[in-house]
Amino acid sequence: MIRRALLLALTLTALATSAGAQQVTGGMLVSPTADAFGIKAYKGLPYAAPPIGDLRWKPPAPVVAWAGARPTDRFAPNCLQPKVYNDLDPFTPGMSEDCLYLNVWSPAKPGEALPVFVWIHGGGYAAGSGAEPRHDGVALAKKGVVVVTLNYRLGPLGFFAHPELTRESPHQASGDQALADMIAALRWVRANIAALGGDPDKVTIAGESAGSDAVSRLMISPQAKGLFRGAIGESGSAFGTLGADDTLAGGEAAGLRLAKAFGGDDLAALRRRSSAEILAMWTAPGLNVPYRPILDGWILPQGAAETFAAHRQNDVPLLTGWNRDEGSLMEGGVFGAASLSDTLKARFGDRAAEAAKLYPSDTPDQTARSRITFAGDAWMGLPTWSWAVAQTRTGKAPTYLYRFDQAPKVPEDWFGAGNRGKSFGAFHSADIVYVFNHPQITGTWTIDATDRRVADQMSSYWVNFVKSGDPNGPGLPAWPVYAPDGDARKMLIGPRTGAVADPDLARLRFLAGGR
Repeated sequence: MIRRALLLALTLTALATSAGAQQVTGGMLVSPTADAFGIKAYKGLPYAAPPIGDLRWKPPAPVVAWAGARPTDRFAPNCLQPKVYNDLDPFTPGMSEDCLYLNVWSPAKPGEALPVFVWIHGGGYAAGSGAEPRHDGVALAKKGVVVVTLNYRLGPLGFFAHPELTRESPHQASGDQALADMIAALRWVRANIAALGGDPDKVTIAGESAGSDAVSRLMISPQAKGLFRGAIGESGSAFGTLGADDTLAGGEAAGLRLAKAFGGDDLAALRRRSSAEILAMWTAPGLNVPYRPILDGWILPQGAAETFAAHRQNDVPLLTGWNRDEGSLMEGGVFGAASLSDTLKARFGDRAAEAAKLYPSDTPDQTARSRITFAGDAWMGLPTWSWAVAQTRTGKAPTYLYRFDQAPKVPEDWFGAGNRGKSFGAFHSADIVYVFNHPQITGTWTIDATDRRVADQMSSYWVNFVKSGDPNGPGLPAWPVYAPDGDARKMLIGPRTGAVADPDLARLRFLAGGR
């Protein structure tokens, strides 16, 4: 019986291999048909065991092996999440806790080993997936890199600390399941990407918003050391985008509040709760449980500022920046009903007059511009800039800083009927489709020659950085290394792409207390 089973397994493996399948952790993959550009899209590849049942909230477990050749023609479900963005995931088969999968777009020819771009999606650690249309890897892969996108656990499944979880952990840590997922995905890439045409020694991690925050945290995590050689962060970082980090004790206290909301469930009872029950409690009003990274002592032993100051970061080339009009979507959250002048007085006290010079309000138009600028600086500019500055001052690898200035021409009701006619400029997340070199993919934006040029330039900079750790290349405006204490020039990417003396430096230094 054992011999027959072994012969059957060997036969299946031989058949899969003859059909062009690839061996990865867990078994064989059906080799997808290349598109007209020679790109193969491998969808829904498991990088860990389903985190369900007794594995809920545990670090990702090894992939469960499968028999035969696994299909690669469809995305896996999104991770459990509220329905936040109705337009982001029309092609995925719903959502599930069984969601630890990644996708690979490979243009590699037989025998090639191409640099690898690993994308971590945004969504506030509460929404999104690697299968969103705007993350489609074809256009980027055409420029000569292997593109990987991934899912990771979100909300109370991705950031849940609890005293019982801490006690069962060999590391006496809990709460950063989402980051552990990302690290597991990177380990899968290191072990398997060569079979799909990638070079495991040339991996660059990248992300936007929460994905950018995650990249900065992987840059300070000792568990991620050696898994990537470059980092790209678009709008956000662990230097304050999400506020002050919780300690393990604070995270455990939040986890106990969630357990109390479930009637005092212990960990075993919480693991028996259905996905629907978890989702309902996640979205229930008044619970006041933050779902974000915590300093758990294992994945994140220290905060970003402390880790960089001690020169303990994963010291790799860094390309980072943010969008000119980040504040257009956050103005209300920053100001509420307060005026610009009242907000500056409340925040800066006797420094308010100095702040007013940096955020002037002499005319209504000037005031409106300053409100957006201040909201963007406070929310995204300062944390992202602080990350760049920390690497320039404590690391050996270079830093490249940018600001994205291209304002997409979106439909009038893109941000809801209540915002009809309002311009949001180069808003938060507008850069993503330009990085992936397909601004037309939304299907509703008006795209012109400038949009296509900006997308080609931006994607080329990113690809060059993935290939060499330097964004510069033929046909592109020169991009200098950022030096905030010297040659503080950064790249403006947009209608007039080019390096300029940092136009945001004075404001950001003021917000940073003169640093």
